[in-house]
Amino acid sequence: MQLSVDGFVAGPNSEMDWMHWNWDEELLTFVSNLTDSIDTILLGRKMADGFISHWATVVENPNDPSRAFGKKMTDTPKVVFTKTLDKSWPNTTLAKNDIADEVAKLKNQAGKDIIVYGGANFVSSLISRSLIDELYLFINPTAIGKGMQIFIDRTKFQLITAKPFECGIVLLCYRPIQ
Repeated sequence: MQLSVDGFVAGPNSEMDWMHWNWDEELLTFVSNLTDSIDTILLGRKMADGFISHWATVVENPNDPSRAFGKKMTDTPKVVFTKTLDKSWPNTTLAKNDIADEVAKLKNQAGKDIIVYGGANFVSSLISRSLIDELYLFINPTAIGKGMQIFIDRTKFQLITAKPFECGIVLLCYRPIQ
């Protein structure tokens, strides 16, 4: 998750214009390596359409420097958690049952790691139900004062990694303490 210094994942109206995208090579490599370790992407319904259409557009543009990463995002199977959608995107399945049951089923399947790209409410649900094994927080060097948060209850974490990047983003990786 990308967070502001003051702990928000988006502005009060879902604004994300505060995020820093001038990533240095080391951060780009880190994110690429992180996504190489996965074979499934989890998304909440609200995040899915924008995420899927964004990466499809990137892949269609042969001049986009993010094209290879976009192909990875479009080719990786996605699971969208929804109670309302009946129609899915290519390479995507819909999860309509209890979130804990669906995640447990996915975790018990053979394969690589699973990554979550959000949105805020979906990630909050996963955290509050202790369904996240590792939490990667990309702290952007911006305070926005108010907005959407992912932490709704007290949760203790163990720090695994803290890494500053030249572009100003700091990565904090935590494991929840059960």
